[in-house]
Amino acid sequence: MHKPTPTPLTPGDAHHGFAFSRPRFEELVDAAIAHARALGASDAAAEASEACGLSVSVRKGELENVERNRDKSLGVTVYIGHRRGNASTSDFSQTAIRQTVQAAYDIARFTAEDPMAGLPDEADMVTDARDLDLFHPWGIDSEQAAKLALTCEAAAMATSKSITNSEGAAVSAQQSHFFSAHTHGFRGGYASSRHSLSVAPIASRGRKGQDMQRDAWYSSMRDARELASAQAIGRYAAERALSRLGSRKIATVECPVLFEAPLAAGLLGSFVQAVSGGALYRKSSFLLDSLGKAVWAKHIDIKEDPFVLRGKGSSPFDDEGVRTKARDVVTAGELQGYFLSTYSARKLGMKTTGNAGGSHNLVLSSRLTRPSDDLDAMLRKLGRGLFVIELMGQGVNQVTGDYSRGASGFWVEGGRIAYPVHEITIAGNLKDMLQGVVAVGSDTYAMGAKAVGSVLIDRMKVAGA
Repeated sequence: MHKPTPTPLTPGDAHHGFAFSRPRFEELVDAAIAHARALGASDAAAEASEACGLSVSVRKGELENVERNRDKSLGVTVYIGHRRGNASTSDFSQTAIRQTVQAAYDIARFTAEDPMAGLPDEADMVTDARDLDLFHPWGIDSEQAAKLALTCEAAAMATSKSITNSEGAAVSAQQSHFFSAHTHGFRGGYASSRHSLSVAPIASRGRKGQDMQRDAWYSSMRDARELASAQAIGRYAAERALSRLGSRKIATVECPVLFEAPLAAGLLGSFVQAVSGGALYRKSSFLLDSLGKAVWAKHIDIKEDPFVLRGKGSSPFDDEGVRTKARDVVTAGELQGYFLSTYSARKLGMKTTGNAGGSHNLVLSSRLTRPSDDLDAMLRKLGRGLFVIELMGQGVNQVTGDYSRGASGFWVEGGRIAYPVHEITIAGNLKDMLQGVVAVGSDTYAMGAKAVGSVLIDRMKVAGA
C-alpha cells in the first residue's frame, strides 16, 4: 500500500462568498464593547464570526446529500471586576446586540467572584499579527463536488472485484472569518479555509460475503490544490480494506506494539491534554508537576510552531488575542512547557503560553530516526508483535493514565506482516507508554495539527480470544 501523494486539483473560480465584510464585523464588535462600557462593565471582549461551506456525499455511484451551511455569531464577554458573564447571538441587529450585551452583563452581576477571571495582560497581546496564508476559498459547485466524490468512490470500487460495497465518498469545502477585540487593546481577525475529500469502501469475500472489512482514507488541506487526487485516495482506501480480509483473533499476549502514524497522533493528543492548564489546575492529569521532568523516552523531542504557512494549527494569536510563539515543548524527553490560557496560567501561578484554544502545529520527532526508517523498516524493528491501524472506544483515563482501546491491525512475525487481526484490546498506562517509545518512523503524517511518524512502544498487553 502506497499512501497517495498530493496532486493538483483545479479549484475553479475562487470567490469569497461571505455575506459580511471585515469593516462590518469591526463595527459590530466596537458597538458591543461600547455598550458594555456604557452599562458599567470594567472590561469587555467581543467576537463576530461567519462560516459558510458546501458538503456533498455520494454512495454506490449516486448522489446522496448536498448540504450548504452558513452560520454567523456575535459573542460578548463582560467583566464586572472579577465577575464574568458571556452571551451570544446570531442576530446582528442593533437591538439584538444591545440585548446580548445586557444578558452578559446580568450574568456577570449574579456570578460569584473569581479572582483569576479577567482579560489577558496587555503585555501579552499580539501587536503585529503576521499573515499565515490560511485562506484559500474553493469555488467548487455542488455538481463539480459530486463528480469529484464519484470519481473517488469509483477508483476505490475499480481497485478489486473484492470491493463490493461502499459507505460513500464526500467532498467538503469550508471557509470562515472573524474579528475580535477587547478593552486591553487587542484587535485582530483573519479568514481561513479547510477542504477535504474522503471515501470508505467495503471489501468482502466468501460465498455470502461472510468475511467483510471496511476502511477509509481522506485528504484535508487549507488549499484544495494540495489535496491528494480522488483516484489516489480511492485506491489507497480500497487497498487498506482489502488488506484486512481474513482477519483473525489472537491469543492474549504481551508484546511490542507499532502504532500507524495517524494513530500515533492520538497518543500525542492524550499527552497534550494531560499537560494542558484545565487538567492541571483541576488535578485531573496523570502528568501533574511534570515540568522539567522526563515524561517521554529521552530520544524524543516535541516542537510547537504556530507560524507554519497554510498549517492546520497555525495562528498568529490564540483565542484571547495573546501572541503565539514557536517553542520546544519536550527536549530529550523532558517537559519544557505546559499548554496554558490566561485563566489556567493564573490558577497555576504561571504565565500564559498563548494556547487558549489548544496547541499549534506539533511535531514529534526522535533523535534516533533515520531517513530510511519507513514503515517497512519500522516493521523490521517491531520484529514480532502487533501493528495497529485502527482504534475503537474512548478507553483513556486522563487522571491515572490507564489506557485500554479496542484495536485492529496486523500480526507481525520476523519483521513482516503475517496476517490481519481484529477484535483485540490493547492496554497499558500512558506514563509507561510515553517512556517506552523505542522508535519513531520517518513516515511522518500530519493528522490535523499534529505531525508524527509511526511509533513503536516496547511492550503492551494485547488481549485476544
